[in-house]
Parts: sequence; C-alpha cells; structure tokens
Amino acid sequence: MNAAEPPLQNSDNAEKLRALLEVSESVSLHRELPALFHDVARRLRGIVQFDFLALILHEPERGVMQLRLCEATNPAPAAPSLELPVNESPSGIAMQTQKPLSVNSVDEETRFPRLRESLLEQGIHSFCVVPLSTAQRRLGGLGFANRAHYEYTASEVNLLERIARLVAVAVDNALNYQRAQSYQQQLVHERDRLRMLLEITNAVGSKLDLRQLFSAISASLRRLVECDYVSLALYDAETKMMRVRALDFPGGKGFLQEELTLPVDESPAGYAFRTRQPYLLSGDNMVRMYPHLASLVEAEGLKSGVGLPLLTPDGALGTLNFGSLREAAFSQEDVEFLRQVAGQIAIAVENALAYQTVEQIKEKLTEEKLYLEDEIRSTYNFEEMIGESAAWRNILSQVATVAGTNSTVLILGETGTGKELIARAIHNNSPRRERTFVKLNCAAIPTGLLESELFGHEKGAFTGAIARRLGRFELANHGTLFLDEIGDIPLELQPKLLRVLQEQEFERLGSTNTQRVDVRLVAATNRDLAQMVAEGVFRTDLYYRLNIFPISIPPLRERAEDIPLLVRHLVEKHSRELNRPIHTISNEAMDAMMKYSWPGNIRELENFLERAIILSPGTELQVPIAQLRSQEPEQRVRVITLAAAEREHIQRVLVETRGIVGGPNGAAARLGMKRTTLQSKMQKLGIRPGK
Repeated sequence: MNAAEPPLQNSDNAEKLRALLEVSESVSLHRELPALFHDVARRLRGIVQFDFLALILHEPERGVMQLRLCEATNPAPAAPSLELPVNESPSGIAMQTQKPLSVNSVDEETRFPRLRESLLEQGIHSFCVVPLSTAQRRLGGLGFANRAHYEYTASEVNLLERIARLVAVAVDNALNYQRAQSYQQQLVHERDRLRMLLEITNAVGSKLDLRQLFSAISASLRRLVECDYVSLALYDAETKMMRVRALDFPGGKGFLQEELTLPVDESPAGYAFRTRQPYLLSGDNMVRMYPHLASLVEAEGLKSGVGLPLLTPDGALGTLNFGSLREAAFSQEDVEFLRQVAGQIAIAVENALAYQTVEQIKEKLTEEKLYLEDEIRSTYNFEEMIGESAAWRNILSQVATVAGTNSTVLILGETGTGKELIARAIHNNSPRRERTFVKLNCAAIPTGLLESELFGHEKGAFTGAIARRLGRFELANHGTLFLDEIGDIPLELQPKLLRVLQEQEFERLGSTNTQRVDVRLVAATNRDLAQMVAEGVFRTDLYYRLNIFPISIPPLRERAEDIPLLVRHLVEKHSRELNRPIHTISNEAMDAMMKYSWPGNIRELENFLERAIILSPGTELQVPIAQLRSQEPEQRVRVITLAAAEREHIQRVLVETRGIVGGPNGAAARLGMKRTTLQSKMQKLGIRPGK
C-alpha cells in the first residue's frame, strides 16, 4: 500500500481487498481491451455502486477525450460515440489534475454543457471520474455513472482510484498489444506489397506479349487489392478514343468487353489520361459525372472504381482501371500503392507495345519478301511499255493524269491486253512508288479462300488456319493493291470490299479487331460490269465506287501499227532467254502478223513468237503464216465459260415462260429439273425471274 493513501476501513477491508484481487486477476488474464473491460465490470458489480462503467481515453494527436468502451448493469441503449475537447470533459480534467471528479446532480451541472445533454439522454444523473494513469503516461479516465442521484463517499472514491490504477496498467498493456498487432499487420501488408512489386517487376522483364503481361499483372494485383474488375485502356491516336485492350472481369455480364471505345472527355479513364492524375469514384458519382456510361455501369452492378494513368517519359499511354461490386471498396492507401504499381506497369506496357509493333513489321516484311520473291519469278517484264500508236499514247496520257492522285482506277480490256502493265505504270508514277505494289487475281483463288487472301485471318479462324496471316490489304498498306478479274468476286464478299474502299478499315477472319489501312486500289476486268449490275450479280454501289476513273485498253487488233515494235521487242527478249539468236524477220511474216486479229492479244502474240523462235533453225524467224490464216475464222467464235452459257440458257427459257419457274409449263419443267434445284441454281448464278 502507498504511504500517501489512506487505509481502508476495517469493516470494508475484506470485501474491498477481494475486489482489488479480482481486478488484479482480470488484469493478468486478458490482453484485448474489450474482454478486459467487460470482465472488470462484471467483477465490480455488487462491490462498487454504478449503472454504467465507462473507459474514456485521451487522443493526443487530436486533442480530445474519446469514449472507447461502456458497460451497463442492466440492458440499455448503446452509449453514443462521444468525443470532447480535454477541457470540456470531466475525464480530461481528472487526467490533467490527477484528481477524481464527482458530480452528484447532472441536472444542476453547468461546467460541461455538451456532456450534460448526452448524459441526460441516457438517463444518467450522477457520476464520478477517476484518472487512469500509469507511472509512464496518462491514459484518460475511468467513469462510474448512475441513473439516480448518488454521492460517492471518500472511502468509495479511494477504492475507485485503487481500481483505476490496476485497470490503467491493464489498459496500457492492452493498448500496447493492439499497437504491436497493428504494427505487425502493417509489416505483413508492406511485405505483401513488396512481394507484389517484385512479381510485377519480374513480369515487366519476362512478358512481352500484351495479353500475357496483363494476365500476369491482374492475377498478382487481385491477391492484394480486393476488386471484381480490372482493365487496361490505351489511347488510340487514330480515333482519339480510349480503347479497352485487355479486361479481367470473371463475374461480368458481357456489357463491358474488350475493344470497347470510350471518349477521352467523357469517361473516367479519359480523365486519368488527360489530367495524369488517378480517379477514385463511387458508382453514383460515376453515373452522375458520366451519364452516357450509366447503363453499362448499372447493368454490370459496379459500385466503386479507381484508375491510374500509365505514364512514361514520352507521355501517357492509357490507364489501369479497377472496379468493385461493393461501395467504397478502394481507399486512398490503395490509390497510393497502385500509383507505384502503375509506374512499373507503364514500362511493361510500353515494351509490349513496342514488341508488338516490331513483330507486326517483321511479319509484314516477311510476307512482302515472299510476295516480292514470287514477283521476281514472274515471266513478264513490265518495266517497258511498247507502243507508238495514237490509241496507246492516249492510254499513257490517262495514266500520267491519274497516277499522281489517290483515286481508284478501273482498267477495262480483253484478256492479254496488258492490264497489269498499266496498273504497274500507275503505281510507279505515283507518290506511293516507294511502297509495295501487291496484286491478286480474284478468278484464280477459290471462293472460300478469297476473303482470307484479301483480308487475312487469325489462328483458328477456320480449319487449316494454323497461324495468323496478313491479307493483301495489309501487305499493300501505304502502297497499291491491284485486283485483277474483279468481276469474279462473289456477291457476298462485295460489301466487305466496298467498306474497305470507303472507310479504309476491315476485320480479319476470326477477329473483332478493326484494322485500318491506307491503300490505293487499281482494279481490272475483261467482263462487262455494267451488264453484271443489270443482271444482279454485281453490286451497283461497288461498281460506282470502282468506276471513278476507267481506262479502256484497246485490243491489239485496234493498234496494229504497234505490232512490229512489239514483235521486235519480244523476239529479242525470248531469243536471248532461249539462246537462239534471231536477227531477221521477213516482211511477209510481219505483214501476216499485222493482219491477224490476235484474240488473245499481246499474251497470244508473245506465246506465238516464243514457239516460232524454238522452231527456227537459223537466224531468221520462221513464222508459221499458214497457221495464222487457218486460225483466222475461229476468232469470230465467242468463247464463254460454262457458267455463263448455263446462265444464258436459263435466262432464255425464263423469257420464254415469262418468268414462271414452277408448274407443268414452267422453266423447271422445260429444263428437265426440279423447281427447287432450278431456284438454287438461279440464286447461285444471280438470276432473278423477269430479268
């Protein structure tokens, strides 16, 4: 016993000593503050007069006294969370003076107006507060309150002070234990976050594919930041929009998807991108600030979100975004941590984008190399344009006129007239001459593969698609694409071709990603596209889009004066290749070749001369003149394809039956086939009744 303390009265000694021993025992049993305080209150009931036992602790950082715990002898409403300045709180005064403070009648008390109102609401009319202190520090006060007007005696106050000293040690220990637990949790939290940063650092160095990188980063972040949605939105300079490039939303309903585009000025991701600052939003704020996103946010059930800009020394790439189905799921502490993470992720994303660009360039160069190697093996030399006739000079004039523009050119002419020669001349005299000239014969590719040849395909887009492949439009980006025999493009593929001509964009087979290109189109055909439009087998809008600048190449028979120049050039070329020196050509042979109509045009002439060189024993070209004369009548025979002949026959029968397909007198009966078979064939050939 302290010498300054008055001794306990003999009559109360046993009971009060027992109370002190029980409190001391409680102190030794509990580490956590709520359990300690509850046990102390239980042990003091019946020994000390109180209806409420309150623990009021000092918060030095904020300079207030805070009611931390309250125990009542009878069931009562929970005490309100009360905070008062030190000088306006009885426990604060008791702590400062280190003396008990008693109030016998709260009704008449005027020193503590804010506390008085709260106590009366709880039905408290008297109380006593004793200081709660240890040898090291002052903790606050221990309050004993009563519903009735009660005056504590000096002996009772003395006991309360003794109890408070024991409780103070236990409270101090409990608070220290809480702090230790809190520090330990903080250390564990910091350790986990450092591990996370290490994982992300490893991902930065090991993942070059954007999707693989995002998958690794998302899996790591989900273990530390509790969220339901993670996305990567990058700025698209061409569309000036934010585009969601990767998304991880296992519980999503499909309203938020990859490749979703968001306006920079009207989206949270756009805000973070523009301001270079993170955003922290609740679902309500998101709906109010960005009403056009309200339907998506509400449909997915997102209640809060946070986003960080991805910053590099060269500027902002985009944003890393998180969402949750819970309100206020993210704290400012999360924002600060994610800000550190975003710096590393920005480096990784920049590397992944650079790698992707390099891979695309590498893939395109590989495709171009293969294509150009194939071109080198071509048997035709298109570097020289032979001809001096007025018709040919007119063609060259048209080429010179249109070459400097980016307009689409449609080259018309019979087979073998040199349509590809003209297309190459247009490219070689255009600003695109330094880029690739890509050609494709639409009639030489099976219908099922033509779309893939034009627009490319992704891996797994169809059976046999074992790898991604670039189409001719991507190969010709910033260059010229020559589509020969464009009249053979199937009707169902024509809308996609029209779109790429008008919008300069398309999707590969098996992909939803839009590819943008800058391609000049030169098309050629030996068919009558206007007639095909009338027959319904060629789209009107595509025809008008192609027919911007038509160039009609005259057949060889209409520029016979060019034949001697062509003959000399071709004989010189092939005699050198075949190692058969030819020095002279008889006038009779040249005259016979000029009179022949050449239905196959320059191609037929070249093949004829190559055969003549092979058969010539000496240095003079031996031309089989009799063969030219015997083949002359055959030039008037119109050679058409089987499909064209079938189409004409069906159309003729339909005219005779006045467009009636079925019935005993219909076209099907006359053609000896079923009505459904005829209708299927008509659909395939693009024939409509009455046309």
